[in-house]
Amino acid sequence: MFSGFPLWLILLSVGFSIGLCVHVVRSGRDTFWLWIILMFQPLGGMVYIAAIILPEIFGGSTARKLQAQAREALDPTREYREAKQACDDAPTVRNQSRLAAAAASLGKHQEAADLYAQAAQGIHAEDPTLLQGWANALVELGRATEAQPLITRLQADERTGHTPSATLTRARVLDGLGQAAEAEAAYKDAAERLPGLEAWGRYAAFLARSGRKAEAKAIIEDMDRRIAKTHRQFQKEGRAWRDLAAQSL
Repeated sequence: MFSGFPLWLILLSVGFSIGLCVHVVRSGRDTFWLWIILMFQPLGGMVYIAAIILPEIFGGSTARKLQAQAREALDPTREYREAKQACDDAPTVRNQSRLAAAAASLGKHQEAADLYAQAAQGIHAEDPTLLQGWANALVELGRATEAQPLITRLQADERTGHTPSATLTRARVLDGLGQAAEAEAAYKDAAERLPGLEAWGRYAAFLARSGRKAEAKAIIEDMDRRIAKTHRQFQKEGRAWRDLAAQSL
C-alpha cells in the first residue's frame, strides 16, 4: 500500500487514519467505517470526511443527501437490509413502504409490488405514496393494465394526484398501455415540473421508442449540458437517466 512512499508521508497517513478511527468509535458510527478507513488509506479517510464529518459541520439537506449518496455507493444494500429488519420487527405500513422503496431501488420490483399491495389497505388504501410506488413497480414488471386503476385512484385526490412525480407515474402507465398521445403529454408535463433529470430521461426514451429520434437526441444533448453544470456529487444520478434515454436511440 505504501511501497515507494517517504516515511514521513506514511506516518502522516497512518496518523490521519487513526484520528478518524477514534472519531468513528467516539461518535458511535457504524464499524464498517473502520475497515474502509484502514484498508483504503488515505482515500477511505477522505470519503469518511465527506460523508460524515462535513455534514456534521455544515448540516442542511444538501449535506445529508451527500452523506446518503456516499453510504449508498459504499454499501448499496444497506438501506434494504435495515428496512427489512425494521419490517420484520414491526410490519407497520411505514416500514413496509420503506422496504418496498428499498427493494425497488435494487430492482426487486415484484417484492416492491407485493409490499405496496399489503400496505395499501384499510385507511391507507388511497395513500398517494403507496399507490404511486405500487404503480411504478407494476410498470417495471410490464403490468401496466394492473397499474391503471391505481392511477385512477391516485388522480382522484386533486391535491396529491397531480404532482410532478404522480404525473410521471401516470405517463409511464399510459406508455405501457400504448396510449401514446396521452403518455407524451404527461411525460412533457412531468419533465417541465419535476426537479432532476428522471422525467427528461424517460421522456426522451419515449420519443426514441416512438421513432422521433431527432427530438430525443436534442433532449439528451440538453441533459448533457445540464449534467456538466451540475455539482459532481449529483452527476452520477443525472448520467443514469441520460444513459437510459440514450439506450433507446
